[in-house]
Amino acid sequence: MSTESDIREFLASRRAKVTPQQAGLPAYGGNRRVPGLRREEVALLAGVSIDYYIRLERGHIAGASEQVLDAVAGALQLDEAEREHLHDLARAAAKRPARRTRRTRGPLPDSVLRVLHSMTDSPAFIRNGRLDILATNTLGRALYAPLFTDAAAQTTNVARAQFLTPAGRDFFPQWEISVNTTVALLRTEAGRAPHDTELTGLIGELVTRSEEFRSAWAKHNVRLHHTGRKSFHHPAVGDITLDFDAMELPAQPGLTLTAYSAAPGTPDHDALTLLATWAATETAPTTRVSTTRES
Repeated sequence: MSTESDIREFLASRRAKVTPQQAGLPAYGGNRRVPGLRREEVALLAGVSIDYYIRLERGHIAGASEQVLDAVAGALQLDEAEREHLHDLARAAAKRPARRTRRTRGPLPDSVLRVLHSMTDSPAFIRNGRLDILATNTLGRALYAPLFTDAAAQTTNVARAQFLTPAGRDFFPQWEISVNTTVALLRTEAGRAPHDTELTGLIGELVTRSEEFRSAWAKHNVRLHHTGRKSFHHPAVGDITLDFDAMELPAQPGLTLTAYSAAPGTPDHDALTLLATWAATETAPTTRVSTTRES
């Protein structure tokens, strides 16, 4: 992955999404050769010269100040995730440290695992930015069992299982939504960690082997993934849609604990109860890893 090309394609793709009307600019007659804003219109809105903005969009963003980046983000109407991604790309271009310090690899702390396993009524797991599931509680392992192609495996990668295994496609019934979310999360992490060789290798593998991944990756979409609803098709309990909350672990930079729940009295809560019954009959172990916990 080239930082300059990522910057160029990201800014161009965001510019194409904003019409002059959305930006509050007058709409003159005649055909426009671009679907969204022109470069000179972005420059006008951001308060910079057209030559300077063209230089930014060509990937030469290393010396841009935070104020300029924020002005460009405002002109392009970037959301929070996109704004953070633009700053991440600028840091990468300038070879400045990432927003979060990455620690030496090592085992997940016992205190974190105790919190995870204390959540007995909710499926929960810990992942890194590459979407490696590093640890699960009992219900979390049961929910994501279809993605563990080896029943004895301690870890799995959600993206690899989703795009490269038949079980992955069956597991996510809202396929297009799920695909776009997965790719956007990996694109976000690529901005945060451009020198993560394991992440680069994963993305290279998926781009090579999956046309669907390759198409979604080219959109340059990014997102933050804090809360929402997610649907699954589980072989033991059928279709189930759960609320999720994802919480970053401040003491473990790059790691996120995600927990699922369902409102009592709903069919999804009944399915979750059935999943717990099914999990009690299984012998699949919960996970604990001693390495590769970094994002």
